[in-house]
Amino acid sequence: MIIDPVIPVWLISVLGAALAGFAIVQLVLPGRGRSRWLWASRLVMVLLLVGIALRPGVPAPSLPPAASGDVDLYFVVDTTSSMAAEDWDDGAPRLDGVREDVLAISEALIGSRVSLVTFDAVTVHRVPLTTDVSALAQATRALQQEITSYSAGSSIDEPVEYLTGVLEADAEENPERSRVLFYLGDGEQTSGEQPGSFAGLAPFIDGGAVLGYGTEAGGPMRTYTGYDDGTEPSYIQDYSTGQDAISHIDEGALSTIADELGVEYLHRDAETSAAPATAGIEVGDVESGGDVPAETGELYWLLAIPLTALALLELGWMLRTVLRSGIAGTTGGRRADRTALRRATDG
Repeated sequence: MIIDPVIPVWLISVLGAALAGFAIVQLVLPGRGRSRWLWASRLVMVLLLVGIALRPGVPAPSLPPAASGDVDLYFVVDTTSSMAAEDWDDGAPRLDGVREDVLAISEALIGSRVSLVTFDAVTVHRVPLTTDVSALAQATRALQQEITSYSAGSSIDEPVEYLTGVLEADAEENPERSRVLFYLGDGEQTSGEQPGSFAGLAPFIDGGAVLGYGTEAGGPMRTYTGYDDGTEPSYIQDYSTGQDAISHIDEGALSTIADELGVEYLHRDAETSAAPATAGIEVGDVESGGDVPAETGELYWLLAIPLTALALLELGWMLRTVLRSGIAGTTGGRRADRTALRRATDG
């Protein structure tokens, strides 16, 4: 067990000794009667406060060493509704394949700093650059399609402007590091506008790939409300036909993105590996930053529970005393008035 005091230990000792000493003196004084137990309670409260101020805790084991090579690895993931199309691995959503590939690529390039950016109606930087691969894994497993009611047409170039700023800043701050970008999506453009170019990102990256998900036959998409009410979601409807809407991969658009970025395009399916996407990418020498201390398990709250209970008892006693004093004062006043009236009458 360790302590992490909120104020210097010597000050806690002085204040604790003074308060505890006063409570002990009041406790042992003769004639206390029923109030003796109150001072015993107050003494216990002082000791509990001292314990809380010392902030006891249990040291957690250190996390694994933080490791970093000389590569910054960016994952850019399409989370529009079309990525829920069920044409991955015999009827699974495309995002299932995305999750598997992000985890596989990050494991293959272990030692890289990793980052996760998603886009649908807006671009969100889910995981800023970090050596903590577990943060990427957690965010990846939690990936969901956009809320269906918020969907208003998707554009495959939505993240370009944001990525330009991020990659340019990274290049300026870390010119010695390589930047690798993986774009994972289905290429479906439903906004009704021509997508913009990704060519502006090319000067800031040194490799990567565009990974495409989906089939020419396409698949239906389940709705997503943002919460689970225990019922199976219905399929998104194509109101022009009255049938389930079907999303199809657009490999032409994905190939164009790859050409503009200067990287390879790779169509993905559940039967093949994403390993070709990482071919030729070298992380370089991995340096360890040493063990990363984990958060201490705090125990002060265990002391706060009985302290709260005793404080409530003290408050109840004080309230009872005030109420009794008020009643006694009112009764005494009435008796005095009656006595004065009787004397006046007798006189």
